[in-house]
Amino acid sequence: MPNLQLLVLFGSQTGTAQDVAERLGREARRRRVRCRVQELDSYPVANLIREPLVIFVCATTGQGDAPDNMKNFWRFIFRKNLPATSLCQLDFAVLGLGDSSYAKFNFVAKKLHRRLLQLGGSALLPACLGDDQHELGPDAAIDPWLGALWEKVLRLYPVPRDLTRIPPGVPLPSTFALQLFQEIPSEVPPEPFAPSVDPHQPPSESQPFLAPMVTNQRVTGPSHFQDVRLIEFDITGSGISFIAGDVVLIQPSNSAAHVQQFCQVLGLDPNQWFTLHPREPGVSCPPGLPQPCSVGRLVTRYLDIASVPRRSFFELLASLSPHELEREKLLELSLATGQEALCEYCSRPRRTILEVLCDFPHSSGAIPPDYLLDLIPRIRPRAFSIASSLLAHPDRLQILVAVVQYQTRLKEPRRGLCSSWLASLDPGQGPIRVPLWVRPGSLAFPESPDTPVVMVGPGTGVAPFRAAVQERVAQGQTGNVLFFGCRWRDQDFYWEAEWRELEKRGYLTLVTAFSREQEQKVYVQHRLRELGPLLWELLECRGAYFYLAGNAKHMPADVMEALTCIFQEHGGLSSSDATTYLASLQRVLRFQMETWA
Repeated sequence: MPNLQLLVLFGSQTGTAQDVAERLGREARRRRVRCRVQELDSYPVANLIREPLVIFVCATTGQGDAPDNMKNFWRFIFRKNLPATSLCQLDFAVLGLGDSSYAKFNFVAKKLHRRLLQLGGSALLPACLGDDQHELGPDAAIDPWLGALWEKVLRLYPVPRDLTRIPPGVPLPSTFALQLFQEIPSEVPPEPFAPSVDPHQPPSESQPFLAPMVTNQRVTGPSHFQDVRLIEFDITGSGISFIAGDVVLIQPSNSAAHVQQFCQVLGLDPNQWFTLHPREPGVSCPPGLPQPCSVGRLVTRYLDIASVPRRSFFELLASLSPHELEREKLLELSLATGQEALCEYCSRPRRTILEVLCDFPHSSGAIPPDYLLDLIPRIRPRAFSIASSLLAHPDRLQILVAVVQYQTRLKEPRRGLCSSWLASLDPGQGPIRVPLWVRPGSLAFPESPDTPVVMVGPGTGVAPFRAAVQERVAQGQTGNVLFFGCRWRDQDFYWEAEWRELEKRGYLTLVTAFSREQEQKVYVQHRLRELGPLLWELLECRGAYFYLAGNAKHMPADVMEALTCIFQEHGGLSSSDATTYLASLQRVLRFQMETWA
């Protein structure tokens, strides 16, 4: 064993950073390097001065913000009173995860890299900037970076000659041991989610609120291709509070049909009970998983069998497979040289873990239960913009949900886990409770009643702006300008009657773009250009804030291009000055964006 204790710290609001961090940890163990993997905010940051080597894996959220599980670390590391030599003994590397459709692409990774250098740390490599928008995803940047990283690390801390690298075909020990038993335990644990009643301890991921679903209403026309739902929850007595721009996180479950199929493929009894026992000290059992637990509950509530598998899944499954042909194919898909094949097999058609397991039946049937939690990631909560204000709807929380369903070359349509699960719930058939909690979003609205706001929200991107308009109207604030786009006025014009009523009362200026109602398509960016003089006056003369929410594919770039053209045509700016002006609005948070892939 080399004289090294590697520490991998991760921060992210999705599972990607944790997956990459755990992949780093597994590779370290294969190379005989001792390694700890922790969330940034669970690590005592003052101990950093004694660490020889740390790899930071961090995502960027919102307007260049640090994710929730690294905010305490973020505040500490940027204290002005930290000496410039604080980390002079530290070798470090930063791996960033971001989305290049955002202006502040990988801002957290870049800023952390600079700060660690300021504090005396030695960077092994330039920061890695993974990009969700790349066809191969973040791995396109991560793979070559990791190769260079291990080369550098093992040059500094060489492994003794008698300790060779554990090959990928040999499984590492599982993180947990599952002790199975047939009898139903005398004390069955309660449901893992229960209402929170302490107003000083609002609901959180570790203790969500089981919110009664009040309504689940389709708001697109019957002939529209997309099923969009307005869903309302009762949050009375929950301790939940929120403002415009906040998001609600919902913990979904797998469908009963998928759970049954999974158990059949792996030869598991859903009614069998087990307890988990960590194999190493310092490892805790997963949050939200009761002890003891049934296999059925584990698969329904915890294992994300409907997700697209990552490379680490194929690597581990290959090492567990007793079938030579299947093992060879699985190993090929796990290697850096097999990434185009993996993209073609999994990423492009969005093939799920359950479907992959069905494709490799000999390997699936041989998976030891101990490896289930290493092989399959946990179901992550899904975030939705809150579409209502407590000032307009006390004790209620509303969301606008587009039910995700699309066709790939696979026979079975692809379905979003959470949106499909929510759409399947019918409060008219009996009480329905959904585990949820709230956190601040990336959109912050001005407190001054005199500050106008311009909001661009095509499709379901309009959801956070409904909350903002309701909140501002309840406070008597005018100067609300909303650009809304959809396909057809009579099919997907969400909240039309509500917007029209606010127009009549003088609280809202509504500008619409119905893209399919004329021969040439008209989008929100076209309407922005048409009203260029008004927008320039609002932004330059009246200090307006500009907001954009919706799909990240083309719309954000098209809107920003429209804005820079407006700045040139109506502000008299040159092309470079218009770009600088837009960047200055982003810097002072007068231009904010919330988009999703």
